[in-house]
Amino acid sequence: MLSKTEFINKFEQDRLTDESNTEDVKKIIQDVKEHQDQALFRYNKKFDNVDLEQLEVPQYDIKNSINLISDTLRSALETSFEQIKNFQQKIKHENVTTGQTYQLYHPIEKVGIYVPGGKASYPSTVLMTATLAKVANVQEIIVVTPPQKDGIDPAILAACHITGVDRVFQVGGAQSIAALAFGTETIPKVDKIVGPGNQFVSLSKQLLYGVVGIDQIAGPSEIALIADENSNVDYIIQDILAQAEHDEQARTFLVSTDSSFLTKVQQKLQQAIDQAPRKQIIEQSIKNYHYPILTRDINETIDVINYIAPEHLSIQTTDPSKYIGKIKYVGAMFLGQYSPEAIGDYAAGPSHVLPTDKTARFSNGLTVNDFLTSHSVIHLDEHTYQSIAPSAIALAEQEGLYQHKQSLEVRLTNNEES
Repeated sequence: MLSKTEFINKFEQDRLTDESNTEDVKKIIQDVKEHQDQALFRYNKKFDNVDLEQLEVPQYDIKNSINLISDTLRSALETSFEQIKNFQQKIKHENVTTGQTYQLYHPIEKVGIYVPGGKASYPSTVLMTATLAKVANVQEIIVVTPPQKDGIDPAILAACHITGVDRVFQVGGAQSIAALAFGTETIPKVDKIVGPGNQFVSLSKQLLYGVVGIDQIAGPSEIALIADENSNVDYIIQDILAQAEHDEQARTFLVSTDSSFLTKVQQKLQQAIDQAPRKQIIEQSIKNYHYPILTRDINETIDVINYIAPEHLSIQTTDPSKYIGKIKYVGAMFLGQYSPEAIGDYAAGPSHVLPTDKTARFSNGLTVNDFLTSHSVIHLDEHTYQSIAPSAIALAEQEGLYQHKQSLEVRLTNNEES
């Protein structure tokens, strides 16, 4: 186990950015910009070993997908959709007026959603993104997802159908982000791209920010857990493994003031790994990116969590509520033993698209409001103008912007002359 100082030193070394793929991603982006669909077909064959005749999934296949999944899965998708929709409707921004000034909100016209398809199939990502766009009344919702030899998983297409996705394209990686950013003969240019992906997807989003709107630059998935002597060891272990099974770079942090609890977890962890179906992935994640951290007291625990600014924080102590308000930087917080992070991945309501790699210190998880733009409206009457213009004139003079000052003064002068 690590002390606070030992952990910080180790973690800073572990999270050093690997930028070795940046030039490759730049080349892919330029290739797609120049050669459009031709480049996409070529990359599908090169990276995914899939030779397609067309990029777009037929509308019939999307609609019919609901008949290709079990009733149990269909019910699960529909239940999660309703739960997410209801939560997002409650937090959606509404127009605000103070009488002579307004803040108005409008849905983005076209949104592209990246749905991963490498190590697993993720219909939950469709639910956690497209539902939000639908609640925001986005006009056109487009999904891109890596091509598969046997076709796109019906569960993903069913989620697209349930959430109201308009079009689905079989293309993944950096090339799909470039296609959405610039548009091709087949794939329309969008206004914003959302959704998690691998390092190539993240790099392309970073490079194309400004050409197109981006939700966030995703790093490795991560969870921090706070436990005490009364926490359930088996619950904690399963929560650690649930995060580690995402991929080999997934990060897990276990923080406690109780050294004996940390020891118990370490003693039982390998046995649980050996029984896991995704053992190979989990073992690499735990070996390289698992951090058992022993803190001196609750204040040091809070300091460590605020430093990590984790994507997910699970607090399974006797009184988890005492951390609320003191821990400021986290993507999503899960309190108590019956709010495991995995429930947030699927059905709780808030989106599972969350800030990673310390970016929770300045950003937040995806919400319906990320699919809205806003602008202010200023419509002052003469009385209000007369009362605040002198302050504006003084500031314009201070900044040496004399025509600004004149633009303001002329209205006072006209008023005086009349």
